[in-house]
Amino acid sequence: MKRLTYDLHIHSCLSPCGDNDNTPANIVGMAVVAGLDAIAIADHNSCRNLPAARKLADVYGIILVPAMELTTMEEVHVLCYFPTVEQSLDFSRYVEEHSMYVENNPELFGDQLIYNEDDELVGHEDRLLHTASDISFDEIYDILKPFGGVMVPAHINKATTSVLSNLGFFPEDSRFTAAEIQTFDRIGELKEQYPYLRKCHILTSSDAHYLKDIQGPIRYLHVEECSCAGIIDSISHYIE
Repeated sequence: MKRLTYDLHIHSCLSPCGDNDNTPANIVGMAVVAGLDAIAIADHNSCRNLPAARKLADVYGIILVPAMELTTMEEVHVLCYFPTVEQSLDFSRYVEEHSMYVENNPELFGDQLIYNEDDELVGHEDRLLHTASDISFDEIYDILKPFGGVMVPAHINKATTSVLSNLGFFPEDSRFTAAEIQTFDRIGELKEQYPYLRKCHILTSSDAHYLKDIQGPIRYLHVEECSCAGIIDSISHYIE
């Protein structure tokens, strides 16, 4: 087994809550400076900054896991990870079709900026990305399958927008194999209260909205292969 340092929850300037300095180029550059092996840019309900991020990650030798932070109809945030950028973009289009169109107001919600690999602004996302989709938490596991995606409930111990804060429980038919927590200090308590977590891989990432908040090399994943596919495979099965 090989060990990788990671931060698998970073927002770019495409997210309305993400700082405008969080361009794909700056995020990849900060990951290199921080000494990370793998990152995921997980913007709200869109993947349109991932093509640039992929090209830059390849240049700098960083593993990029294409991702999205999906908002369900219950306002639960779920991280969705994909083997390829193309699959993530296909899912991004699916989410757009399953979301109400609300025009973004940058003065109220923030800019939603799209960049290329040369760190040039090439567009804006006009659809407000903070709105909920019509996809329920119970549906995500099966919906992601054709896209090659894996679901990871985001920041489950957060007081808002998490499965536990909004639903109050893990649905009985849950099949996710990994979950994200904000910090590890309560993991024992959470596993005692929610036995389902005992068989899940537990991740903790920065949920960075500013470059300075990107996580350093303090958390590790054990993988068979040092690649995006290796990372996804490592969290796709229950802990035995």
